[in-house]
Amino acid sequence: MTENDHKDDLLRYLQDAREALVWKLDGLSEYDVRRPLTGTGTNLLGVVKHLTGVELGYLCDTFGRPHDEPLPDFKDGTDPNADMFAAADESRELIVERYRRAWALADATVRELPLDTAGTVPWWPAERAAITLHHALVRTLSDTQRHAGHADVLREGLDGAVGYRQDNDSLPSHDPAWWEEFRGRLERIARQAGPDAP
Repeated sequence: MTENDHKDDLLRYLQDAREALVWKLDGLSEYDVRRPLTGTGTNLLGVVKHLTGVELGYLCDTFGRPHDEPLPDFKDGTDPNADMFAAADESRELIVERYRRAWALADATVRELPLDTAGTVPWWPAERAAITLHHALVRTLSDTQRHAGHADVLREGLDGAVGYRQDNDSLPSHDPAWWEEFRGRLERIARQAGPDAP
C-alpha cells in the first residue's frame, strides 16, 4: 500500500464518523440538539462544535495551516467548556457549516503533507508537544468515532433513532416487541448475575 492508500483509509473512516454525527441532528428540534443529556452536559450540537475545534486544532493549527474559524481561547478566561455547547446565537446551520469547513481544511492538510510531517500541538506541554501528521490524524479519527458513539446513544435516548447512517442502522430487528423481549432477557440475566440487583 502507498502512503496515499493509508490516507484514503483513514480519511474514509473519519468521513463516515463525521457524516454520522451530522445525521444525528436531523429531524430534531433546536431544543433537543442543544439540551444537556448527561450529568456533565453532553449535548448533540455541542459535540459537533467540539469536533470542529479538534479538527482545526490537530490538523491545521498543529501544522501551521491557517484558517479563519473562530475557536475559544481558553487562556483568556473563556468558559472552560465553551467548545462543548452552542451559544443561543450560534445556529445549528452555523455550527454544521463550520464543521464542514473544518473537514475541508483538515482533509487538505492530510492530502498535501506526508504522514511523517512533524507538528507541534500548541496547547500541549512543550516537552511532549511534538507530533506527526499520522498521529494527529489517528487521534482525530479516534476522538470523532468516540463522540459518534456518544451521539448515537444520546439520539436513541431522545427519539429511538439509532444506527451509523440513516440508510444502515445495523440492527437485527425493527420489531418493537423483539426489542422489548431482548431488553427483558438482558434484565433477567443482570439480576441473576448481580446479587446487588434492586
